[in-house]
Amino acid sequence: MAKVHPRYDDRIMADPMVCHGEPCIRGTRISVSVVLDNLAAGMTPAEITRSYPSLTLEDIQAAIAYAADLARERIVPFATVSS
Repeated sequence: MAKVHPRYDDRIMADPMVCHGEPCIRGTRISVSVVLDNLAAGMTPAEITRSYPSLTLEDIQAAIAYAADLARERIVPFATVSS
């Protein structure tokens, strides 16, 4: 059974007047990339919400869902490995 990703359009916004138009968690100036960078660095969602009290676990899930949609739409080139 396919997993359904949570909706993020009610939690993620991009406004040219906020954080230079970077996608942010609605109602904050915390960019999605900050959330993802912290996850990539090994922080747990609970640690992130303690570091950024204005975030909820649902906000972090929304950031992950947003990133998953971006990954489906765009491929980042990697260096090829020759055998």
